[in-house]
Amino acid sequence: MKDNRRLFIKKSASLAAALSIGGSIPSIANTRHETAKQQAEFVRDAGMQLCEAFFTGYEKRKITLCQQMDVLGAVSGITTSLAGPDAKPWEYNTIAANVDYWNKAGMKLRVIEGPPALGEKTKLALAGRDEEITNFITFMKNLARAGVDTICYNWMPVIGWYRTDMAKPGRGGALVTAFDYEDIKNAPVTQYGEITKEALWKNLEYFLKAVVPEAEKAGIKLAMHPDDPQVDSIKGIARIMTTVDNFDRLLKLYPSPNNGITMCQGNFSLMGANIPTVVNHFGKQGKIHFVHFRNVRGGKVKFEECFHDEGQIDMHAAMKAYYNIGFKGPIRPDHVPTMDGDSNAHAGYSTIGTLYALGYIRGIMESVSKTGV
Repeated sequence: MKDNRRLFIKKSASLAAALSIGGSIPSIANTRHETAKQQAEFVRDAGMQLCEAFFTGYEKRKITLCQQMDVLGAVSGITTSLAGPDAKPWEYNTIAANVDYWNKAGMKLRVIEGPPALGEKTKLALAGRDEEITNFITFMKNLARAGVDTICYNWMPVIGWYRTDMAKPGRGGALVTAFDYEDIKNAPVTQYGEITKEALWKNLEYFLKAVVPEAEKAGIKLAMHPDDPQVDSIKGIARIMTTVDNFDRLLKLYPSPNNGITMCQGNFSLMGANIPTVVNHFGKQGKIHFVHFRNVRGGKVKFEECFHDEGQIDMHAAMKAYYNIGFKGPIRPDHVPTMDGDSNAHAGYSTIGTLYALGYIRGIMESVSKTGV
């Protein structure tokens, strides 16, 4: 008891001495104030719109899991059956039926990925191109009317997303998708023959000049996705969205706030680009409309996808870059491994892998939001 009293007197004397010479110590009230201030400044998901993709129908279990995780942004295509057997995907009633479905599910449809009325006719300048573009413009107008403002599209005619192995064993036996150009470099050309890069650029310019002015009027953000994979051609079909310079060229074809990109960081990494540098480059121009947050290992001609925490991209640095440029748009995980006990029927989009990815992403978001720049 006497020892405790001596310790109290000693601490009191030390405090009095510190104050007598102009010293100060933080008060409990000030400490609590700072803590409250930091908590008030913390923004959920770093202010971004965390989303999940639904490309294989309306998976009720995945929707329920998203609700439980508080991941309430949906990315999908347009399902015409929600509006009836004769519905067209660009009609307002069809789009409204899709938006209404997600609203009733407690989620918000934020991005259309893989838009209707944009296919080979437009990308290859075939007969019926102008009609297809007209339908695409109608789609944009009706999409905006229904409250959705972002379209993720690509310029990969005939052969889109492509992998040579859909079940390569990864960490712990998880299945990942992989690509090796050696396996297909001698594959025969398609029915369309050789399609040159010059032809694709010409057709893209034609499309942008027709569509971007209407996107500006409707308030629609057009977000070009990189070619995946980024090899020069597959089966005679050239590929042009394969370098950072080519994305700069895309943006210069029709300069507009509405002409932007999908920052699929896996693809940009496989181009050999540093992700934070690329995010700063396009982000400071306001050109990143949508983000695919994923990780990879390899290069253009040979690579594999992997868990978010084991690839070549510094994922924390990438998230900091989005945060620092003030990105507030939709962001989703992409191409997750298929984990034990899950189906590989839709490689890259299994449920368990998605849960792991979303938890990982939200953790990084909280880290950059609380620590700042």
